Amino acid sequence: MSIQSINVRNQFRGTVREIIEGPVLSEVDVATPAGIVTSVITTRSVKELKLAPGSEVIAFVKATEVSIATL
Repeated sequence: MSIQSINVRNQFRGTVREIIEGPVLSEVDVATPAGIVTSVITTRSVKELKLAPGSEVIAFVKATEVSIATL
Protein backbone atom coordinates (compact mmCIF):
# COMPACT_ATOMS: atom_id res chain seq x y z
CA MET A 1 0.00 0.00 0.00
CA SER A 2 1.22 3.47 -0.79
CA ILE A 3 -0.28 6.72 0.45
CA GLN A 4 -1.52 8.89 -2.41
CA SER A 5 -2.44 11.90 -0.29
CA ILE A 6 -3.31 12.70 3.30
CA ASN A 7 -4.59 15.78 5.09
CA VAL A 8 -2.30 15.44 8.10
CA ARG A 9 0.39 18.10 7.83
CA ASN A 10 2.53 17.16 10.84
CA GLN A 11 4.53 14.19 9.61
CA PHE A 12 7.74 12.84 11.11
CA ARG A 13 9.76 10.25 9.21
CA GLY A 14 11.72 8.04 11.57
CA THR A 15 12.75 4.65 12.84
CA VAL A 16 11.03 2.57 15.52
CA ARG A 17 13.35 2.68 18.53
CA GLU A 18 11.38 0.69 21.11
CA ILE A 19 8.02 -1.02 21.52
CA ILE A 20 6.54 -1.60 24.97
CA GLU A 21 3.86 -4.16 24.26
CA GLY A 22 0.82 -4.56 26.47
CA PRO A 23 -2.14 -6.94 26.25
CA VAL A 24 -4.34 -4.34 24.50
CA LEU A 25 -2.26 -1.18 23.94
CA SER A 26 1.40 -0.70 23.10
CA GLU A 27 3.77 2.29 23.24
CA VAL A 28 5.85 2.81 20.11
CA ASP A 29 8.86 5.14 20.32
CA VAL A 30 9.93 6.58 16.97
CA ALA A 31 13.30 8.30 16.63
CA THR A 32 13.01 11.30 14.28
CA PRO A 33 15.42 14.12 13.41
CA ALA A 34 13.34 16.32 15.75
CA GLY A 35 13.54 13.85 18.66
CA ILE A 36 11.50 10.93 19.97
CA VAL A 37 7.79 10.71 19.12
CA THR A 38 5.76 8.24 21.19
CA SER A 39 2.51 6.76 19.94
CA VAL A 40 0.06 4.60 21.88
CA ILE A 41 -1.65 2.21 19.47
CA THR A 42 -3.37 -1.14 19.78
CA THR A 43 -1.15 -4.17 20.11
CA ARG A 44 -3.16 -5.66 17.26
CA SER A 45 -2.03 -2.77 15.04
CA VAL A 46 1.61 -3.33 16.06
CA LYS A 47 1.29 -6.92 14.87
CA GLU A 48 -0.67 -6.09 11.68
CA LEU A 49 1.87 -3.41 10.71
CA LYS A 50 4.70 -5.82 11.58
CA LEU A 51 6.41 -3.12 13.63
CA ALA A 52 9.74 -3.89 15.25
CA PRO A 53 12.74 -1.89 16.38
CA GLY A 54 14.47 -0.66 13.24
CA SER A 55 11.28 -0.40 11.14
CA GLU A 56 11.15 2.76 9.06
CA VAL A 57 7.85 4.58 9.59
CA ILE A 58 6.10 7.92 9.31
CA ALA A 59 4.44 9.28 12.47
CA PHE A 60 1.39 11.40 11.64
CA VAL A 61 0.27 13.86 14.30
CA LYS A 62 -3.21 15.32 14.06
CA ALA A 63 -4.51 17.16 17.09
CA THR A 64 -7.51 19.36 17.69
CA GLU A 65 -5.58 21.26 20.35
CA VAL A 66 -1.98 22.14 21.00
CA SER A 67 -1.22 23.68 24.39
CA ILE A 68 1.70 26.02 25.08
CA ALA A 69 3.26 26.76 28.49
CA THR A 70 5.82 29.37 29.39
CA LEU A 71 9.13 28.38 30.99
